[in-house]
Amino acid sequence: MTNREPESIEDFMKDKEKKAKPEPKGNWQAFIQGEVVAFINEHGIEKITLEDGHGNKAKLVRQKDDGIKVECSSTTML
Repeated sequence: MTNREPESIEDFMKDKEKKAKPEPKGNWQAFIQGEVVAFINEHGIEKITLEDGHGNKAKLVRQKDDGIKVECSSTTML
């Protein structure tokens, strides 16, 4: 195992960001429609907004008919 020193402050900050924000695992929309919807139902939450720090966002709002409206956006890096 080698201990590499960053070449510049930019490299240092990139390395630090990678460690601080691990890449999301799994499918964002599946997570929202599964675990988050179950959490909202279990706790009787009316509205919630989520952001994972990687460009994925979701807004969930309980409707009058007790349905849940989901607005979900995701970003994919290629």
